[in-house]
Amino acid sequence: MTSPVIADPATVPAAPPTTTSHVIADPAATPAAPPATTAWETLSAALTEEAPPIADRDDLVVTIAPGAAHGHPAVFMPHSAAIEIDGTRLGIDPATARPDRHSDRARYAATWGAFTHECAHAQHSRWEPPALAHPGVVEAAMLLEESRIEAAHIRRRPDDRHWLRASATEIVIGDNGGADAIAALPATGYAAAQSAALILGRVDGGILEPAECAPAAAAIETILGTDKLAALRAIWQHAHTVADDDGATMLELGQRWLDIIGPDPHADPDPASPLSAAIGKTIGNVAKAVAAAPVPVDPAEAAATAAATERRRAAIAERTARKVFGDPSGDRTATATTRRTRAPHDGERAAARVLARALSAASQRERAVVKTGSVLPPGRVRMRGALTRQAQRAAGAIPTAEMFTRTERKTVPTPPLRVGIACDISGSMTDYAEPVASAAWIIAQAAALATMPADTATVTFGHKVAPVTYPGTAPTQVTEFSSNDMWEAIDQAIDALDGALGLSRPETTRLLVIISDGQFRTDPRRIAQKRLDRLRASGCAVLWLAPNLRYSEPLTGATVQEIADPAATVRAIARAVTTAVRTA
Repeated sequence: MTSPVIADPATVPAAPPTTTSHVIADPAATPAAPPATTAWETLSAALTEEAPPIADRDDLVVTIAPGAAHGHPAVFMPHSAAIEIDGTRLGIDPATARPDRHSDRARYAATWGAFTHECAHAQHSRWEPPALAHPGVVEAAMLLEESRIEAAHIRRRPDDRHWLRASATEIVIGDNGGADAIAALPATGYAAAQSAALILGRVDGGILEPAECAPAAAAIETILGTDKLAALRAIWQHAHTVADDDGATMLELGQRWLDIIGPDPHADPDPASPLSAAIGKTIGNVAKAVAAAPVPVDPAEAAATAAATERRRAAIAERTARKVFGDPSGDRTATATTRRTRAPHDGERAAARVLARALSAASQRERAVVKTGSVLPPGRVRMRGALTRQAQRAAGAIPTAEMFTRTERKTVPTPPLRVGIACDISGSMTDYAEPVASAAWIIAQAAALATMPADTATVTFGHKVAPVTYPGTAPTQVTEFSSNDMWEAIDQAIDALDGALGLSRPETTRLLVIISDGQFRTDPRRIAQKRLDRLRASGCAVLWLAPNLRYSEPLTGATVQEIADPAATVRAIARAVTTAVRTA
């Protein structure tokens, strides 16, 4: 893909046969057409749709088909605003290609990179050599154009660097005459200079990395010498600063390049060439690095994937909630469990009232200050508005300027509170069953007593998840638990509460309370951590009440508070709850 121009043969002497131009400036050149009514035609249309944002122009027509691109991986034809790509290099069934998806482009990364490279030419190669320009100068100038346009392109679209790297190996191979030619590239100064421009020029342009190109760099320096390589590097580095339409400077740089290197000596192929071996190692290094690098993420594709994942997780939560709580619009008795209940103690009632006041205080929002303009009092006079109004009158126009400013303080609506409570009844919680039941009742009752609109639900989790209180109902009795299960379905408990209360939906103030020692099996813990991370990312606060901090293992990200006697430690619980609500 070195871009020496194929000019009009009627006016320009033939270029040397080693030239491998892929910018075809001949106005008489005819763009190829894809086979009609085939997958190539469909893929060509899809690539044409993708070209405008990459090339920053909307007039390009892209054709991909076997045999297109005039013997090169890809070419740009400026006079017809056309890009051609050789379909034989695609490597997949064209009917399966979806170039609108970033993830799909990885299947044909080199071809997509070649397409990106030609889009870079379409945007940044805005000059053409004069018809009678010396072919050797033109060839050198267009050789320098290769790394210049890629460097300019990644300044504009840095995420395209991955694809340009993926196509760099194809470009180097193609621009040296193909795989057979590069395998026997003679170790001449001319060949070393051309390889330096194609490889080391891309290093300085920010496309390739110095470490992966070290074999080629060493071989090139050995052939050219330090001083000559430094002189050539100064030329291509200068080219990287040249404006897109400054053809005169590019031709001057091409002349300097030709003065240093001279014409192509047309040396015989050398299968044992150290230059070929070094370039082969470099190509292998780049290919491995590209294969190991992650594909750039398309924001739209990532957003669509995230939305689909969120819908799937929400559906799982809703199904789990229906399984645990039953149908909200139907009979819930099928999910009811029989447990002992008792009347709350006076200390628990007092604790619930204290926590309710704390929740009410935490829910308060400062009144918003809103300034509005007005043509009539009351309000503060704005001199600019008064002068504008006076000028409007003097001009005979209807005065519309607002010369008064009013300041109003409006009450911010308090969002509803949703509190889900999950109580661990596994065997490790046997000694703490009573404080767990007490804490669950206090928090649920406090939410019901708070001035903000609130809704709560409580479940126990052990071998299975069972409801204690349902959404829309306030507990009047303390439900007593027996903790003897040998499993902890904490993940299902979180799903049930999320599905029933909408804990992952950001339109309300949400709080998940987990009362547990956190001694879970590996799988439930791993899944539950993902569920908790999802809730926290959506803005849901998570409070973890642990019976004994020394022996507890709460999930990461929760606000942790030790609880022994809930009624006695209600103020500490209140601080933890309000902190969680305020920082959600």
